[in-house]
Amino acid sequence: MNKKLIIGMTAIALGATAVFAAEDASVYDTIWDSLTLVDNKEASVVQKLAVVGRLQGDAVSFHSEDNNYDDFDWRRFRLGLKATVFNDFTIHAEMDGDMNDVDEDSWDQFYGRLTDAYVGWKACDEASIKVGKQSAGFTLDGATSSKKLIVPERSIVAENLWFTTEYFTGASVSGKIEDWSYNVGGFSASKEKEFGHFESGYFALLSAGRKVGEKGELRLDYVYNDPDYTGVNKNPDYTVGTKNLEHVAALVYKQMLSEKVGLWCDVAGATGIESKGQSDLLGVDVMPFYNISDSLQAVFQYAAVTSLDNQSDVKMSRYAGKNSGGDKVETAHNFLLGFNWYLYGHKLKWQNAIEYNYGKNLASTGEDYNGYGVTSALRISW
Repeated sequence: MNKKLIIGMTAIALGATAVFAAEDASVYDTIWDSLTLVDNKEASVVQKLAVVGRLQGDAVSFHSEDNNYDDFDWRRFRLGLKATVFNDFTIHAEMDGDMNDVDEDSWDQFYGRLTDAYVGWKACDEASIKVGKQSAGFTLDGATSSKKLIVPERSIVAENLWFTTEYFTGASVSGKIEDWSYNVGGFSASKEKEFGHFESGYFALLSAGRKVGEKGELRLDYVYNDPDYTGVNKNPDYTVGTKNLEHVAALVYKQMLSEKVGLWCDVAGATGIESKGQSDLLGVDVMPFYNISDSLQAVFQYAAVTSLDNQSDVKMSRYAGKNSGGDKVETAHNFLLGFNWYLYGHKLKWQNAIEYNYGKNLASTGEDYNGYGVTSALRISW
């Protein structure tokens, strides 16, 4: 077990021990409330100003017949400000930093990019508008913030069919009308650190959902993607941040089946861009969970993605992929059993998971991948 993993596991254990020691929820209230700098509904200009962000660390150990991958990884560190001004407007600016390189004393190594950098306007109860850099969410996990995932990592469905760059420059309108919800947006396909441009193409996102029962939702997401790979001829720094997929559709279902039992799932398909050699893909994600108490939760997840053209261009789960050296497969299966301890809701939680991964026909060798792994993850958001 390498030194970095030991340090990471120790940090998670110490962090968990510290937060478990605080039994009174008011302690958490005091800490998190201190990050709200302004909170005055009667103010004429700035009604609210808060420090926002997240810190997420993973200690992982993944093994297969031929390889082992043990590491600690600061998955995300984000920091920014979010303000409500003139009652109906939101200004949100947040940056992504690489905590894994923080000891190198170099801003270029630490600074990653802007994530959220937008102005929002609540035009009415049924419509909110965002303009600027923002999350473009579709599929079950792709539309779920990393702060609110109930497993440590997004599923292989999101890994393969969602645009994992996540934050794109554009405009969107979203809202709820009685039992219906919607989200419509147009975005630059570029992957610049700050604001994007349309030299790398664009994509459109359409999403419509309906309330099902008291606590459920059935939603259909659709994306049309038209990336322009010739943009690099105009500027070598121009890059495409979307997948090599033209059409993506996902049917998402979320429901509480009883007071304690819930089910999240989606079925997603995509057509590949022929000129890029990407095959058509089909994926499924089924995730039942059981709330043992207000703070303890057990989760099971099965996810699979396959190439409909029998090509080895499917990614396995994040750390199984690292264990295989980044090799892709023709079909990927992921079985996960997770256990979550919520200390302060999603703002402070300790997530643990054991998973088994199977990949058919590795691109480099033609052999199959069989492996298992363990993840212990600390998630803090504010």
